[in-house]
Amino acid sequence: MTASPHAIRHVRVTPIAFRDPPLLNAAGIHEPWALRSIIEIETASGLVGINESYGDQPMLDALAQAAPALRGLSPWALNEMEARVAALVAPPVQTRSEFLAQQVSLAPGTHVSKTVAKVVSAFEVAMLDLQGQLANAPVVDLLGGAARTHVPYSAYLFYKYAEHIERPYAPDPWGEALTPGHLVAQARRMIDLYGFQSIKLKAGALAPEQEAAGILALAQAFPGTPLRIDPNANWSVATSLEIVARLRGVLEYYEDPAPGLEGMAAVARACDVPLATNMVVTDFAEFRRNADMGCPVKIVLSDHHYWGGLRATQRLSTLCSTFGLGLSMHSNSHLGVSLVAMTHLCASVPLLTYACDTHYPWQDDEVVQGGRLRFEQGSLRVPTAPGLGVTLDRQALARLHDNYLRCGIRNRDDLAQMRKYDPAFTGRQPRF
Repeated sequence: MTASPHAIRHVRVTPIAFRDPPLLNAAGIHEPWALRSIIEIETASGLVGINESYGDQPMLDALAQAAPALRGLSPWALNEMEARVAALVAPPVQTRSEFLAQQVSLAPGTHVSKTVAKVVSAFEVAMLDLQGQLANAPVVDLLGGAARTHVPYSAYLFYKYAEHIERPYAPDPWGEALTPGHLVAQARRMIDLYGFQSIKLKAGALAPEQEAAGILALAQAFPGTPLRIDPNANWSVATSLEIVARLRGVLEYYEDPAPGLEGMAAVARACDVPLATNMVVTDFAEFRRNADMGCPVKIVLSDHHYWGGLRATQRLSTLCSTFGLGLSMHSNSHLGVSLVAMTHLCASVPLLTYACDTHYPWQDDEVVQGGRLRFEQGSLRVPTAPGLGVTLDRQALARLHDNYLRCGIRNRDDLAQMRKYDPAFTGRQPRF
């Protein structure tokens, strides 16, 4: 029997690295290079679907382990792909030191419990890209059609140093940001460049009182602009309540101030600002636990990279609607393929309560043809071309892969990087 010309014949995974600024957070500081992977799924006819995902070594190992399972599959066979991945991929066994390191990680996508969901998502988006090309339809149409033509994103502010301690390349153009005045200047530049209509501050890095002062300075400089603050669970319940009292009437939502769902619930009981999370509701089992506790978390910040893909996030949206919860999107350092996939997803979800997070303005490189994606008044237009609507720039891919080979980083470690600046830094949470 002749194989279908649309059957999958090959999966290519190319690890890449791109410049990442010295951005401060609760776990430490970003390393000079961010790791991602570019996934290409090719059919017997030569058609290629693409995606972007995590690029740390455990993820690359899991992708390599699962890739052979896709051979011979139809690009439409998403359920069979999920079953095969689940049968092949098991989370790696963690040593105690790895487990403890995970406790100061801010990225749920690094958790070994998410391995199957991450691999499923990595393949699903590339297969949807193939489906769209075959059907001559954008991915958003495969997901039910667009509920909006533009997807709003938020300015994402960070405290940061002027340059990395190793000086591996020239300082980024954003400069140092350690004071309220620096934050206001950073926000003004970002809004002038991209037109964002809301502002989020990554907190948990400096003294809480200083970070509260930063939010108050932003409120004064940008009156009426929705503001969020995210300490990444680095504040105790008492500190969380003290700071939210200082910020009364200022915040749109309060993201992950205290550790754990119990800590968030304690804050929620004494706080009238809605709590958001990308740390304690990161899968469907955690969603159920939040619901069983009366939903102390009111806004789920999803991320299709570790929730299991675009369709899984649509299911999450239905649950959020059922329980009266808000929905938005979390972000890690990423390039345009991830941003376009997020945009298709968010356009397909009628419930999108808040502008989405994106690190994209902090990256100065790109791997898609045509270069950097362009925001319009803080939003991205939903692509209408078949599939994801973007293709790979092969020269850029080769250059970013060469960065990966040369940079020496294989697993993100903000804690170890911070110890180059402060050898006594522990990353213990909550620190304040």
